[in-house]
Amino acid sequence: MSKGQRTDFNGILLYTKAYREHDLLIKFLTKEFGKKMFLVRGAKRPKFKMRAAVLPFTYGLYSGDIKDDGLSYIMTDKHLDHFQNISEDITKNAYATYIMSLIDMAYPDGEPIPTWYDKLLTGLHLIDEGFDEQIITNIFEVQLLNAYGVAPDWVDCVICHRTDLPFDYSEAYGGLLCRNHWDKDPYRMHLDARTIYYLRLFSVVDLSKLTHIKVGDQTKKALREVLDQIYSRSVGVVPKSKHFIDQLGKFKL
Repeated sequence: MSKGQRTDFNGILLYTKAYREHDLLIKFLTKEFGKKMFLVRGAKRPKFKMRAAVLPFTYGLYSGDIKDDGLSYIMTDKHLDHFQNISEDITKNAYATYIMSLIDMAYPDGEPIPTWYDKLLTGLHLIDEGFDEQIITNIFEVQLLNAYGVAPDWVDCVICHRTDLPFDYSEAYGGLLCRNHWDKDPYRMHLDARTIYYLRLFSVVDLSKLTHIKVGDQTKKALREVLDQIYSRSVGVVPKSKHFIDQLGKFKL
């Protein structure tokens, strides 16, 4: 694409931040061009005409000046929608923000990732419609591991490739160990069978085909702990939004 070309794009608003007195910088995940930072002039003025287009958790069809490098510009919005329930619920809001942060940190700006655009749009719809926000987030966490260069083998034992024995997860081996090889890693995670089942399921589940999922509180706690450990020790990425989720959990307790 030539620099400064006026074009339409499908975008999901990731975040906004102040820029000068009346302007905003807004990062969108676009389906066509990947993540792009846009300068929106006058966005903080009281009579700004495109106010609805720059609200958090907004998505739709925009027209803008897309540049290969530097800031792009939004000219008009053509069709907008909004995740109202996510906006109004602090917990849904926190998890949705965390998912978007993980995608933002996993890929460089300007790299088209249309598959992840579709996944994010679907995942946000599910959360907005009442699906368990932690479980939707866990699915994103598992499926994004490859993008962070951590690619666990969730299919079979990493040593013998058997699939018919109980599994545990080994960080050292980067995947599952069957019971015959648990002795290879004294620091394996000692996960129960149900937690392993969901980790394996989450690695392949198609969000667009998800109609129902219910996970018990104890298993949700175990999933949270193992994914926190993988992201902290193997990935090395903990977005600020994750700390807010942790604080919410303590508040609920």
